[in-house]
Amino acid sequence: MASDGMQGGFQGRLAERLADFPRWQTPFRVLLVIWSEFTGGLGAWGALRPLVATALAFVPFLFLGQHFNRQHRKGFDWAMLQIPLLLALLWPLLWFWSIFDAYQTAMLSVADDYSVAA
Repeated sequence: MASDGMQGGFQGRLAERLADFPRWQTPFRVLLVIWSEFTGGLGAWGALRPLVATALAFVPFLFLGQHFNRQHRKGFDWAMLQIPLLLALLWPLLWFWSIFDAYQTAMLSVADDYSVAA
């Protein structure tokens, strides 16, 4: 008997909530909200751009992360700088810095793009 009262109360509360349920909230809208939360509101490309830039920067000697971020001058300058650094055995420092720089530049460009749009 007590469970019937609890179930009736639950059904009553559920009926009240469904009566106030806006019609624009559909399963598709729920998926859009989940996607927005998953990508941080940046969309798929905004969320993946820093990862792509970092992956390209892992290719040694070419500085593709800088070229991907449209910093061609920096990429060419670092390509020329790596020749003397190879002789001094300091090249790995430049390579690790290029990976960090590619990621940071991509993150800042995404942040700048979406701060203007908001």
